[in-house]
Amino acid sequence: MIPAVNDDLQSDFEFEEEPSRTYKMNLTESTIAGYVDEREAMVQAIYLILNIERYEYLIYSWDYGIELTDLFGQPIPFVLPELKRRITEALLQDTRITGVDNFSFEVKKGKVHASFTVNTIFGDIDAEKVVTI
Repeated sequence: MIPAVNDDLQSDFEFEEEPSRTYKMNLTESTIAGYVDEREAMVQAIYLILNIERYEYLIYSWDYGIELTDLFGQPIPFVLPELKRRITEALLQDTRITGVDNFSFEVKKGKVHASFTVNTIFGDIDAEKVVTI
């Protein structure tokens, strides 16, 4: 006999989006001081997602970060569409990001420079990522 499941408990909970306020990172001085919110916090979140290798650090969820290490040594025709897919997939894990578009790529001396627009609930943010291949 299979027990009946009471799903009424799930309707009692309301899920709210996490606030975007976070600590302010100063990358040039390697310090953390003060706070940022909304758009500035999104710029930091995008930076972190694109600069943390997925599955490398136990502190982060397996859904956080981007997979780039296996692109090293791959042919350019494979790397460009795969990089677009991986950037989009990584960024869309954040619920405040609604889309990623306007990709452009520049290949120079073993590096791919990707520029794109990240659509967020706080407005569009231009971003970029350089990957050594």
